[in-house]
Amino acid sequence: MRDITLKQIAETLGISITTVSKALKGYPDVSPKTRKAVLELAQSLSYTPNSFAVNLRTKESRTIGLIIPEVVHHFFSNVINGIIDEAEKNGYLVIILQSNESLELEKKQVELLMQKRVDGIIMSLSNESNDDEHIRDILRKEVPFVMFDKISKLIPCSKVIINDQKAAFNAVQHLIQKGCKKIAHIRGPVNPQNAIDRFLGYKKALEQNGIPFDSKMVYTCKNVTFEEGLAFGKQIAIEHPDVDGIFVITDLVAVGVLAHFNEIGLKVPEQVKIIGFSNWFMSQVITPKLSTVDQPSFEMGVQSFKLLLEEINTKKELHPFQPRTIELETSVIERDSTSKN
Repeated sequence: MRDITLKQIAETLGISITTVSKALKGYPDVSPKTRKAVLELAQSLSYTPNSFAVNLRTKESRTIGLIIPEVVHHFFSNVINGIIDEAEKNGYLVIILQSNESLELEKKQVELLMQKRVDGIIMSLSNESNDDEHIRDILRKEVPFVMFDKISKLIPCSKVIINDQKAAFNAVQHLIQKGCKKIAHIRGPVNPQNAIDRFLGYKKALEQNGIPFDSKMVYTCKNVTFEEGLAFGKQIAIEHPDVDGIFVITDLVAVGVLAHFNEIGLKVPEQVKIIGFSNWFMSQVITPKLSTVDQPSFEMGVQSFKLLLEEINTKKELHPFQPRTIELETSVIERDSTSKN
């Protein structure tokens, strides 16, 4: 069955297409009698507006694109919820794409979203993102664009971030206040800015507390997985048996470290204290419960959409838009992995 058109409704009632359109939109210059007839016929024929045609007229798709490294990650799933919640309030649909930490896939997804003529794009960069030409293409085409969490400082766009260096500093400071003197760091890949900043925060906390930095105490994740946590936990236990504290790039990896230590009988927090990052739900159900840095992930999603909408509306009115950065607060959550009850 073919879609019912405004023309068919107009011909059936013997009125103009313009009158039908106005009646459906509730324009006051259409008589109540005519409007009633149009609405009743439209309902009986199961008429639905052609959104593609509407988009062509308004030059709006009421759709935004979201590119994230992982959908199943606790942090990103909360960000998604925040974006969708705010988007629905404002009548927008969200297309969610997952880059799987692949630069090539990320490039294809950017191209796809621009071909779909989305009204704007929100993105957290993949770990492989060391080439930003596809990002600059978004800006060249003046598509509203917001980065969050994993960003590039070189891209002049709006961003929603935390102060990763400060948050990491506070996490390591927490370990030091708990008596740790030999602290290892399991860091993220070398490209993402948040991994760089968390490493710098770790290093700064050591320096400010008179603890010598040792590059052999730093372990670098490739994919930031539970399995890497298991492997690095094993390495640390063998290579540095006197380590008394570990700061881990994210809770997922930290849970892997904890799992290995539990397996070999290394006592946490009595022998070694561990703190993660992101306040993943698993951090509260593993034994011992994991101390962590709380990231306001849902709020990051809300603020990312609000910034994007601000740019969409500003450009719609043909006004210049000045990108801005929103920095959200973090906090250390102390649990059993750093504090003996």
